[in-house]
Amino acid sequence: LAKALAFYQQLQCDDGHWGGDYGGPHFLSPGLVVVWYVTGRRDDVLDEHQRRAMVRYYENHQQTDGGWGTHVESPSTMFGSVLTYVALRLLGEPADAPACAAGRKLILEQGGACYTSSWAKFALCLLGAMDWEGHESVPPEMWLLPCWCPFHPCRMWCHARMVYLPMGYLWGKRWTYENADSDPVVLALRDELYPASPAYGAIPWRATRSWVAPMDDYSPVHPLMVAAQRFLRVYEDLGGPLRRYARRKGLAFSADYCRAEDLQTNYVCIGPVNKVYNMLVAYDDRHADGGEALARHALRVPDYLWVAEDGMKMQGYNGSQCWDASFATQAIAESDLGDDARFRDCAKKAWSYLERTQILSTTTSQASPAFAFEAPKLRERYFRHVSKGGWPFSTSAHGWPISDCTAEGLKSVLALRSLACVGECAPIGYERLCDAADVVLALQNADGGYATYENTRGYGWYEWLNPSEVFGDIMIDYSYVECSMALARFREACPDHRAAEISAALKRGNAFLRSIQRADGSWYGSWACCFTYAGWFGIEGLVDSGEDLREDPKTSEPVARACAFLLRHQRPNGGWGEDFTSCFDKAYAKHGMEAYGDAEGAGVVCTGWALLGLMAGACADADAVARGVAYLEARQLPDGDWPQEGISGVFNRSCGITYTAYRNVFPMWALARYKNSYVPAMASASIN
Repeated sequence: LAKALAFYQQLQCDDGHWGGDYGGPHFLSPGLVVVWYVTGRRDDVLDEHQRRAMVRYYENHQQTDGGWGTHVESPSTMFGSVLTYVALRLLGEPADAPACAAGRKLILEQGGACYTSSWAKFALCLLGAMDWEGHESVPPEMWLLPCWCPFHPCRMWCHARMVYLPMGYLWGKRWTYENADSDPVVLALRDELYPASPAYGAIPWRATRSWVAPMDDYSPVHPLMVAAQRFLRVYEDLGGPLRRYARRKGLAFSADYCRAEDLQTNYVCIGPVNKVYNMLVAYDDRHADGGEALARHALRVPDYLWVAEDGMKMQGYNGSQCWDASFATQAIAESDLGDDARFRDCAKKAWSYLERTQILSTTTSQASPAFAFEAPKLRERYFRHVSKGGWPFSTSAHGWPISDCTAEGLKSVLALRSLACVGECAPIGYERLCDAADVVLALQNADGGYATYENTRGYGWYEWLNPSEVFGDIMIDYSYVECSMALARFREACPDHRAAEISAALKRGNAFLRSIQRADGSWYGSWACCFTYAGWFGIEGLVDSGEDLREDPKTSEPVARACAFLLRHQRPNGGWGEDFTSCFDKAYAKHGMEAYGDAEGAGVVCTGWALLGLMAGACADADAVARGVAYLEARQLPDGDWPQEGISGVFNRSCGITYTAYRNVFPMWALARYKNSYVPAMASASIN
């Protein structure tokens, strides 16, 4: 345990967080490359060295069939292949380069770029390598609907909403690269991406809108959405002064909303897709502000870039800094090593990072333009939930609080307060703790669960309107098992703050966790792989919300079933293992982690999650827990690190994403809990 912490503190950055690779998806950096290209190929967006490193990344992740997956562990898809091929060509790779030749062969075997998914088609339209008639309608007029209308975009999950916001603006203007008809690379792509016949100019674009290759069609467009798209085609054909007026108003609001998102997030934006499209909106509007917004966007591009041994990638967020630091600090607190002279500075720096990262809670953050948007009228205008007091997934500058990030941030702060060394740091006072608890309370849904960024605003049938083809469960903010309950620990620290409401919230949360537990004792994990991850959160959530295991663990039937599920999936070598197919298929991975873990299908991250859940649930099978601990000890490297295995994270059911910090944090945390909590508790139980 001490060796693990000694290694991990070497990776800590000066500001207190731990840097880590949050890459994995292949469709992110090509969007940046397209926007870099159509806005003038500026070095302040991507310089020569970054571009070369991106080419290296694409070449390293090409599949043996010539294509690229949606993410690094995915089989080839047209979504990943078309975008990556285009990026390589825009970055200067010739069409006859081995990577391009092999990629083009796969694309043409699938029928050409008309068979890629809608998000890839959108990028091609911006570039001028596809006609806008080949893309379904994204009308900006939707923002003019009254908010009570069930089809208003404010009811969508914020990530979908904030992507379709700039998409609507750009689609509404039919924005196309101004040099598309003369640019030699774009003209070449018009030939390379499509079969020889018909010629590019003769392709029946409108007929191709719904074409999608089977390898991309993870979430087939529902008949209801097909009907809506046909209605919108008729609407587009109507024309007339009323439609033109509505289009102007919709575009004006979209541009204003994009500017507000830029200011609220200090030009980071909620995620990488809307980041690059918001940057393109700023480019389109550059004459209005002298290019200031575009320049500020360019300064924030490096926030998303990560260089590793495989090249340069664009991450799925501007990092996972606060999320990773929250878990790491809880592991440190449980290790009882935080006040050890060797690790005091590590604990203090981590505390300081969490203190500075609490959203709009410091003097510095309250001096930023983002703070003005906390005013109720502006939150209403731009459909934002309260931000002040929450913790983000990444950085304070990002500015979007998330329920589970706030919960883990609050738990971390409460855990670290027990360390003497933290008393030397800037405090996080009572009022700020209460602000965080208020954010968590406000994000509880009517079903007792917690959504991510905002309370659920839409309806289950919204998923029938999912146009993406490649992602699932993206249309509304659902309640998730991962949004565990820090409120119980907050109540212990601050018993006078909203005590009755917190008790009621814990009771509703407990009922929610019981209601979504599967018959086999498991929970589905939406943000990591998958059932071991959700099992840890589910068990801890039940225990934190009132399941009393102190007398007899068997008195909690849901916890007993969850522990039994985890024990059934322990591998012969003592470990546990899943890959992203658990999330994709919504069933425990049949072969564990055989492709990406050890020879027996186990991995250190899943083992850490399973052990944390079992120990939180006071698992009576001490031998099984001990074998899991022995597995982690055996897999630890001589320097205290653990091997990097497969992808640990996932989003929208179908896309894997890397969390390199997990391989250090969760084994270390499991060892800490075993040594300082589980073994003493088992010894006490045997005596009694």
